Amino acid sequence: MIRILLAEDDRVMREYLTRALERSGYAVSAVDRGTAAIPLLENEHFDLLLTDIVMPEMDGIELAQRAGEMVPDLRVMFITGFAAVTLKAGKQMPQARVLSKPFHLRDLVLEVDRMFEKESATGGL
Repeated sequence: MIRILLAEDDRVMREYLTRALERSGYAVSAVDRGTAAIPLLENEHFDLLLTDIVMPEMDGIELAQRAGEMVPDLRVMFITGFAAVTLKAGKQMPQARVLSKPFHLRDLVLEVDRMFEKESATGGL
């Protein structure tokens, strides 16, 4: 089963995304800030880091950079409601996907599905 680490500081959004992804067959561990994600990355295996960009203590871009150093093959998807932040994320982590808020849950699940369909179609490329 594909494991997702979700870092989202908004409790309602975090619960909403967790439920949608779990209903779609993903295993989700959710935290409320980037600093809470680091110990999980050290001790557990995840296939995807799904993170809000604007969060207290450690923003999603810094989290993704630290996660990439710890787990080089970890995929990253950012979610954000700020256009300027989207541009910054694209420059600093060009391999990451960015999904802008507001989005429909169906769109999020489709994007996650696409990230892993590509892997299965190419034999884990």
